[in-house]
Amino acid sequence: MTNEEILQIALEQSAADENCSPEDFLKDNNVIVFSEVTDRARRYLKLPFCCNLVSYGNNIVASVGEEYADMVKQYIEKYSVAHCFETPNLHILNDALQTKGMRVCFMAEYFLPESGLLRELPCDYRTALLEQSELSGLYTSQWDNALCEDRRELDVLAVAAYDEGKLIGLAGCSADCDTMWQIGVDVLPAYRRKGIASSLTAKLALEILLRGKVPFYCAAWSNLRSVRNAIKSGFRPAWIELTAKPAEYVGEMNR
Repeated sequence: MTNEEILQIALEQSAADENCSPEDFLKDNNVIVFSEVTDRARRYLKLPFCCNLVSYGNNIVASVGEEYADMVKQYIEKYSVAHCFETPNLHILNDALQTKGMRVCFMAEYFLPESGLLRELPCDYRTALLEQSELSGLYTSQWDNALCEDRRELDVLAVAAYDEGKLIGLAGCSADCDTMWQIGVDVLPAYRRKGIASSLTAKLALEILLRGKVPFYCAAWSNLRSVRNAIKSGFRPAWIELTAKPAEYVGEMNR
């Protein structure tokens, strides 16, 4: 796939998630739409959103519940795109959401592969491709970024690294939607900073593309180790998201 084709597929998926048009992310003005439940959205999303902000860099597309539309519109029209996703401005949105029992919860940066940069990377250890049927015994805390216990039916493919038979690294992907598979990766602490994560991530991304799907990668902005891995593996930043959740949900996560 070309970079243009990869981006278009991502735009179409974001449009399905947000209940808007792919072209809305490329406009110069911000767009507000009402969130709806749809079977085309990423399978782990809890829809409808009360407030979900997405930017591919040009503007913000806000997918909201109707009762949140005015407060979100005032917020995204007052501040610049980049500042809407960071403090101190973000406190304004959070304070407004709290009046309705909601809070800012998730913020993340999403990466897409760059076709001119994505390539096979060397690994000093033996690697192997694992199909879905070979993943059942790997759902442990060591590999909870690569695989997800709660959605194990979506985990479809992985690349593993072994040191004399011992599993030391694992990159897995989940079929989060029909066209895009998300990559997560774990490496045992004693084996980090040896290029294992980037090698596994790149190998898995190439395998995903061979299957006609677009690999994507998500990281918190503050997770520099993960961001560096994405870039070293041949990925580049593509879009950002901010999601609000009920205050009780956020409180439970903080316990």
